[in-house]
Amino acid sequence: MASHYEAPIRTPLITGDKTYHDISVDVAAPIEGKANKSWWIVFSIALVAFLWGLGCIIYTISTGIGVWGLNKTINWAWDITNFVWWVGIGHAGTLISAVLLLFRQKWRMGINRSAEAMTIFAVIQAGLFPIIHMGRPWLAYWVLPIPNQFGSLWVNFNSPLLWDVFAISTYLSVSLVFWWTGLLPDFAMIRDRAKTPFTKKIYGILSFGWSGRAKDWQRFEEVSLVLAGLATPLVLSVHTIVSFDFATSVVPGWHSTIYPPYFVAGAIFSGFAMVQTLLIIMRKVSNLENYITILHIENMNLVILLTGGIVTVAYLTEYFIGWYSGIPYENYTYLSFGAATGPYWWAFWALIICNLLVPLTLWVRKWRRNIMWTFIVSIIINIGMWFERFDIIVIDLSKDRLPSSWSMFSPTFVDIGIFMGTIGFFFVLFLLYARTFPVIAQAEVKSILKSSGDNYKRLRAEKGDDTPHYTEVSGTASVKKETEKTEKMSSEELSENDKKENINNLLSSLGTFNPDTQTADDLKKISGVGPVMEQKLHSLGIYTFEQVSKMTDKEYDLLDSIINEFPGRAKRDDWAGQASKLKNS
Repeated sequence: MASHYEAPIRTPLITGDKTYHDISVDVAAPIEGKANKSWWIVFSIALVAFLWGLGCIIYTISTGIGVWGLNKTINWAWDITNFVWWVGIGHAGTLISAVLLLFRQKWRMGINRSAEAMTIFAVIQAGLFPIIHMGRPWLAYWVLPIPNQFGSLWVNFNSPLLWDVFAISTYLSVSLVFWWTGLLPDFAMIRDRAKTPFTKKIYGILSFGWSGRAKDWQRFEEVSLVLAGLATPLVLSVHTIVSFDFATSVVPGWHSTIYPPYFVAGAIFSGFAMVQTLLIIMRKVSNLENYITILHIENMNLVILLTGGIVTVAYLTEYFIGWYSGIPYENYTYLSFGAATGPYWWAFWALIICNLLVPLTLWVRKWRRNIMWTFIVSIIINIGMWFERFDIIVIDLSKDRLPSSWSMFSPTFVDIGIFMGTIGFFFVLFLLYARTFPVIAQAEVKSILKSSGDNYKRLRAEKGDDTPHYTEVSGTASVKKETEKTEKMSSEELSENDKKENINNLLSSLGTFNPDTQTADDLKKISGVGPVMEQKLHSLGIYTFEQVSKMTDKEYDLLDSIINEFPGRAKRDDWAGQASKLKNS
């Protein structure tokens, strides 16, 4: 029995003294509640950017590729830059969901669902660019090996465009199946909690009839492992194929055998940075700090450090080999002295600063555990990785072997508009996902609650691994988790008069509840308040979000002195802040 649990000294992955019911309530809260003002503001901005990009795409298709800033020398630019950038961002989801699953890493369970969703949405953005770049997207099905107007025409397998089609379609299909399979228990949970027949029907369809039987879970585990085994090679193969778009050519700076591992490491590097960006925002907006903890942030930063180190070695190798070769053309590639001092010097140094220098700060433990600094670094890395792809494509093409054909690239408003439109489309999809799909894999998080939850860890540290964590209630078949007190008040226990005085002082600050004129709120919507805690608050006369929102340090101390269970919990979980948002939603 003891081997099932982690050592109490290890940092818990779930904080806030959560129960199984608390996890269900917290995960379902964004779906069952109403969107707050912040969500609508961000969604509106993303929607405007998406519509701007959509207009630019329509203009491009109706007018022609000539509206882009391409020329005879630089015939690939922002479109392929953005394509490679989006594919790279989508890599982290597959790594977290597949590779870390095979390695049995428990910390993946709080972040895998949103990372997988990010993969789907990023690959959708990536797939748009090759289609638009065809110039005639209505003939896009010609790249598939199916009969068309020319008869049974087999496609040109020598074309890198075709390689991208197969890479993207395979990656998208496997990732989508993996993502949806993991969502089945979560959809069933939302279905069972639904209050309207329509909602119950919709989530019943989405859950594919999941019933929670032992057979369902057995098949779920088997399919997850099989899909993880299929998806793991994709982590290496997809961006390897994308790198072949360049490595199989004879363009100076592109014709390099280091590209496949270099591109894969760069993809994971940028993908984890985007996961950090999204989850740091989401954990705050959706009150998920107890499930996406500092430990999750630090572990992802360690992966960023590892892949960033590989990318740095690749940069140094590219620079050294170009210099050591003595070939004059190599002095104009994207990693050379000529690039550092030439007309694109600003893009070169943006790459070096963002991808090589700034991530080095994460070697300092204090900084890689700082959420605000991690958020800033993640944005800087994504900017740097975009410049890396821009440098590889534009700088290498701008100066070929004929000086007479050297040229510069300047993006048009259409180039910029389409790129901003894909960013807007990505966030529109992610924000809608966060309002309709469970953003935390609640079934998987519950599976590690007893081994990685802070309340269970504390209980085992005090009582030992074999202490019971629940007691059967006589007369019923249900079980109820024991609430273990870490210390008994004994002689320090408050007298009844002192308790009454503290309750009066508490209510004088928070206000009293009048059932004739006021309606009680569902206090269980506050993270950290379960059914038992809600009953205790009711016994004190606290029934509304308005009362809880008035709590300050003084009221938190009074509440701890009266209830004396998990002292400091209300302040740590910021009940007042949560209640303020709930009363305004």
